[in-house]
Amino acid sequence: MYSRLQNLILLVAAAGWGVSLLGVVLPWPVAAAGLQGLGAGPLPHDPMLDYWLRMAGGGFSIIGALFTAILIAPRKYAVLLPLLAWLSVAEGIVLLVSGWRLGLPPFPFWADTAFCLGTGAGLLLVHPRAEKERKLAGKKNQETEACSNI
Repeated sequence: MYSRLQNLILLVAAAGWGVSLLGVVLPWPVAAAGLQGLGAGPLPHDPMLDYWLRMAGGGFSIIGALFTAILIAPRKYAVLLPLLAWLSVAEGIVLLVSGWRLGLPPFPFWADTAFCLGTGAGLLLVHPRAEKERKLAGKKNQETEACSNI
């Protein structure tokens, strides 16, 4: 049960961070229109803003790829999970403080903050129990194999 819940949280985290890949591949007019739909003011093309969009999109996409790697091979990459979970919580705190300080409207500020805090805290709570489940399942499989070899 905890392993499935962990996988669900990992899937949400991978998708939420991974959607930033759009910021890397979309042409500037489409990306700027998308940012305006999320609450930004008019964004004329500025090479530095274009560069920062690609830089942020690339970095966030890499985080999504790390969550995806953990989802695909949890035993191999499980050591990264607590680090990424704590970093998500830290990012949620940065967003919360920044959003309040800047007086941002609730959308998308609250959604971004809730996403980071929710996935980070959720993984921190579920991960130890999911690891215990996997270890118990591994022991049961070994016992079953040992009995069948007799």
